[in-house]
Amino acid sequence: MTKVHLRLSLLFVATLALSGCASFTGDGGMSLVEDMTAARLGQQATALRSEDDAADAASRVKTLLAKPLTADTAVQIALLNNRDLQAAYNALGVAEARRVRASLPANPVVSLSRVSGGGGGGAFEIERQVAVNILSLATLPVRADIATDRFQQAQLQAVAETLRVAIETRQAWVQAVSARALANFLVQSQSSAEAAADLSKRLGESGAINKLDQARNQVFYAELTAQLGTARKRVETTKETLTRALGLWGDDLNFRLPSDLTALPSRPRVMATIEAQAVKQRIDLEIARLELAALSKSYGLSGATRFINLLEVAGISNKKQEAEGDAVTERGLGVEFQIPIFDLGEANVRESEQAYRQAVNRLIAKAVAVRSEARAAYHEYRAAYDIARHYQREVLPLRKIISD
Repeated sequence: MTKVHLRLSLLFVATLALSGCASFTGDGGMSLVEDMTAARLGQQATALRSEDDAADAASRVKTLLAKPLTADTAVQIALLNNRDLQAAYNALGVAEARRVRASLPANPVVSLSRVSGGGGGGAFEIERQVAVNILSLATLPVRADIATDRFQQAQLQAVAETLRVAIETRQAWVQAVSARALANFLVQSQSSAEAAADLSKRLGESGAINKLDQARNQVFYAELTAQLGTARKRVETTKETLTRALGLWGDDLNFRLPSDLTALPSRPRVMATIEAQAVKQRIDLEIARLELAALSKSYGLSGATRFINLLEVAGISNKKQEAEGDAVTERGLGVEFQIPIFDLGEANVRESEQAYRQAVNRLIAKAVAVRSEARAAYHEYRAAYDIARHYQREVLPLRKIISD
């Protein structure tokens, strides 16, 4: 092979490899996360990529905390300030870097050596070698495609983490506000019970009521006092849970909550297609689908490379300097590969096949679980609504009568 032919071959290989190289996205993969989050939550997910972004987020959090905290405001603060969520966005950036790296061919290896002849005759030999991994170039498109699937998985995982933080924050807000409302109600009830107990004691001293009625009033007051202590403890516990979800500390802990929850809807939601919606919208199910697709492509890659584990083509230029002063240049082509004598690649194929079947079974199992979880969640929602409506219409009016 002449020097010109060698250069043209290497140039052709490099052009072929670089044609499929991926590049970094301008937003670090956050566009899909932002779109899906906005569609499901009505709020924007924000990745803090610099100190300026962090300072701007801190300023927005301060502004939101200046007013009593609503459920929507709490979710907005969590999306800006929850550091676990920001770590999930960092993981998305790592996945993007791996995708770009997987689309790049292996760097060529340049080898230079100089060997001098013995005996002081002045003869020496210079050998130059450029080695390119042909197998890596051949499998580059498939590996890049798999890395793209992994990147899409990371995007969906970031979406799932965003939704998880938002849901847990809203639940923590509801629990914190309801705990405060219950504690306030028990304070009023305890005050009335204390007055009733004091009155029954005075009436008992005058003989107007018997000791049994006195004891009942005293027990009622004592039980309310114990319930109030438990309620106050729950107020602190639920507030700390909400604080962790919001990512707050220091002076920001003095945020204000409303005194009561929003009004109960006049009628419950009817979801006849809850299973279909869950299968269509569950993020973890979509992640499992992408995992199956990536393993399917990996299985094909294992089958294609089962016999050749390493194949390198090296362009060799060897220059010899004879003792008499004449220089001789030798050029050629070297090939290096492993011979499958012991490991025929069967183990790799079997492993990939079983991993693929495992992913299929897990996807089916997850789809079944998603349907069941959706039904269970809706039944729990309806039961909670019916119980709340019963308390609103029956129990609370009766307790008010007793308290009066």
